[in-house]
Amino acid sequence: MPKIKSSRTKRAPEGFDEIEPTLREFQQKMKDGKLINLSTFLSGLLIACIQSENDPHEGKRKIEALWPIFRLHHQRSRYVYELFYKRKAISKELYEYLLKQGYADGNLIAKWKKAGYEKVCCLRCIQPKDTNFGTTCVCRVPRDKLEEGKVVECIHCGCRGCSSGSGASSTGSAAGSKEGSSKTTN
Repeated sequence: MPKIKSSRTKRAPEGFDEIEPTLREFQQKMKDGKLINLSTFLSGLLIACIQSENDPHEGKRKIEALWPIFRLHHQRSRYVYELFYKRKAISKELYEYLLKQGYADGNLIAKWKKAGYEKVCCLRCIQPKDTNFGTTCVCRVPRDKLEEGKVVECIHCGCRGCSSGSGASSTGSAAGSKEGSSKTTN
C-alpha cells in the first residue's frame, strides 16, 4: 500500500503524473472490486474482474478471501516492472520512488529478474518453510511434470501455475483468470 502523503513527503519525480491514474485505479480496485482494463499497459493482457476486500466472503475458505489481494499486488508490481525493465518508459529515479512508496514489491521484482523465476506469482510460493515437506508450492511445478488434465491451485495465492521452465503455461501468473472447478492443493 502506498505511503500517506504529508507536507514532509518527498515530491514525486517527473513522469509520475502519467502513471498515477493507473496506480490509483489499482488502489481503488483493492477497495471496490471494479473491473480495470489494462490491455494497453500489460502487453495485451486483459485483466479479469477480481473480487476485492469489500466483496462477500461467504462460501469461501479463509485463505481464499485473500487471493484477490495477492493478485492485485502481483498486477501492480508487474505493471511497474514492465514499465521499467521491459518498455523502459520510466526513469530509474521514478522506479526507485515507486518502490520506496510501496507501489510495487521490490523483492518480487528482484525474483522476476532471475532465471527460472520470471513468472513467479508471490514470494510465499518459493519459500520452502511454508510447505509441509520443505519444498516449493505446487504451482511451481511445470505442467508437463503433472498428471494429464490435473488442475493445480496454490493454497497461498490461488495461482494456477507460475513455473518458467519447459511445459510452463504462457499465462501462468496470479493475474490469470480462474477456470475449472476441481482444486488440488499441496
